[in-house]
Amino acid sequence: MTESAVPVPLCLGIIGGTGIHQVEGLQLLGEHPGDNAYGSPSRPVQEGMVDGQRVFFLQRHGSPRAIPPHLVNYRANIEALRGLGVTHVVAINAVGGISPDMQPGRLVVPDQIVDYTWGREHTFDDGRSGALQHIDFTHPYDHALRLAIIEAAEAAGIPHEPSGVHAVTQGPRLETAAEVRRLAREGCDIVGMTGMPEAALARECGIAYATICMVVNPAAGLGDLPLTQDTMRDILQREAAVVRRLLGCLLPRLGAQGL
Repeated sequence: MTESAVPVPLCLGIIGGTGIHQVEGLQLLGEHPGDNAYGSPSRPVQEGMVDGQRVFFLQRHGSPRAIPPHLVNYRANIEALRGLGVTHVVAINAVGGISPDMQPGRLVVPDQIVDYTWGREHTFDDGRSGALQHIDFTHPYDHALRLAIIEAAEAAGIPHEPSGVHAVTQGPRLETAAEVRRLAREGCDIVGMTGMPEAALARECGIAYATICMVVNPAAGLGDLPLTQDTMRDILQREAAVVRRLLGCLLPRLGAQGL
């Protein structure tokens, strides 16, 4: 099986990460509580229009409360979007940079993922069906949706990395320098805490899923300065503005392409 084909017609969901609390230009039509068999999503799902494109927006960490990455109810979030008919999800993640090209202020559109999380609800399969439900996760991000993001970044003149390996750790603490050296040896380019099981759950639901990662700090041991909330917050605010600009270019292109 090759990378997943993009399903049609398009019904777009955006999962906002740290620093992305709204979609630029969203004309709000309503909110959906989204409660489902897996619990409540991080917050009600906002439905609105952007340049004639219907969009469903969900803030992963909640708002105004902040849910830590290991306590996010990823199953409830994805199921809430699926229940609203969402076929595509563009997720936003804040990450640390490991590879030399992944410097703070860089946007990355990863093509691979390595899952180091534990103890999270990683699947919808509770065994009740009596049949093994394997999914092909060879290529964890939807190919066509990734290309659309990359093309939008190029059209908008936004510097970005069109590929990379996204390591996902448990959090909420940051990694040690030794852990980062291990991640580098294992081929990881960036590291964050929220990319899994979100991507795999989307695949289980048949939702086309891709992510835009904002590098907000050098990974532990790779920078000259201590990792502080203030330093990361300043870079995050700048990158969040760039991501909002990228989404502003991406949404009408998706609609025009009929993805």
